Amino acid sequence: MSILFKKAYIIAALLILIGFIKIVPGDTWLTRTEDILVSELEENHIPSAKDTWVARLDEQIATIDESMPGSLGVYVKNLIDGHFLNYRASDYWYLSSTIKIPVAIAILQKVESGEFSLDDELTLRESDKVDGAGDLLWQEPGTRYTISSLIERMIRNSDSSATDMLIRLIGEDEFNQQIRKKMVPEGFNHITTILQVRYDAYSEFHENISNLTNMDIMYVHGTRSRQERLDRLTEKMSVSRGELKATSIEEAFERYYKRGLNSAKLESFGLLLERFYNRELLSEEHTGYLLKIMEEVTTGDSRIKAGLPAGTRFAQKTGTQIESACNVGIIFHEDKDINDPVIINVCVENFGNINEAEKAMELTGRVVYETIFRKNDIN
Repeated sequence: MSILFKKAYIIAALLILIGFIKIVPGDTWLTRTEDILVSELEENHIPSAKDTWVARLDEQIATIDESMPGSLGVYVKNLIDGHFLNYRASDYWYLSSTIKIPVAIAILQKVESGEFSLDDELTLRESDKVDGAGDLLWQEPGTRYTISSLIERMIRNSDSSATDMLIRLIGEDEFNQQIRKKMVPEGFNHITTILQVRYDAYSEFHENISNLTNMDIMYVHGTRSRQERLDRLTEKMSVSRGELKATSIEEAFERYYKRGLNSAKLESFGLLLERFYNRELLSEEHTGYLLKIMEEVTTGDSRIKAGLPAGTRFAQKTGTQIESACNVGIIFHEDKDINDPVIINVCVENFGNINEAEKAMELTGRVVYETIFRKNDIN
């Protein structure tokens, strides 16, 4: 590839990221540069299938990474040709709400073993309520919900209260053992409840966090302002700013992330999704059931999905935390008669503005689709 082309490519990516060039269907910058890249490869040598898309995609992902604030991690695997891209995917990344996929799989495995059924009901307790998405926050304690409705809330709407109810059903330690024994043997660190994330992260400020109830923490999170959130936190912990061990919400979470809780290698999460898709973790019925719910996720329209052609099937889950965001899933060809699934896991850290992170995910989704599916169409 010529130096001139590389420079033009980086400039184009930068212009897109800051909004001077809009990505629209049809004659996009990606389509044009894809044509140039393919022609250059064909002029120099006859590439293998792996060379054709992995090397090209690696360069495009690196360009996106260099053009955005923060750090980007990407794992992509074509389940048909078996080739994969590992772009910092052997590193551990904080997963946030994408952990809800292994929670759902663990519950369904328990259903298949006969320990309980999807029609069994759990009772919502006040202590189950966790700030974030979902409507269980506003429901009366004592209300009963079927396990199936909790799975659907957890995946489709990312309901964190539903998540903690399901982890409570299994038991946190049992859930982590189940990941290692019945999903993937390595690459996942210890997964906690969503509420425990709050306690662990805020313990970086002061040990008095242990005195707060879940409802106290909901009060702390009742404002979008991180500065006001810190004011509420010191109020509830009955400490002064001078007694805090961290000076900001961002610093506390940065310290928390370094502890490795609720994190995994993107390649290991990729193996989990691959084994899930191949019906190695669940029956045909329950695999289809969970895939359908993942295709109905309501929280990912501005991420990978935004870079895919309209109507493309994408079974996914998103996750968002302070300076950390992920989007994982399985892309299917827009032509429903073509069975060519692709695993895609993307995480972004230290991005500053969530819009920057989502733009990086959108661009990643677009280059993955154009590089793998469009090339396959040409062949």
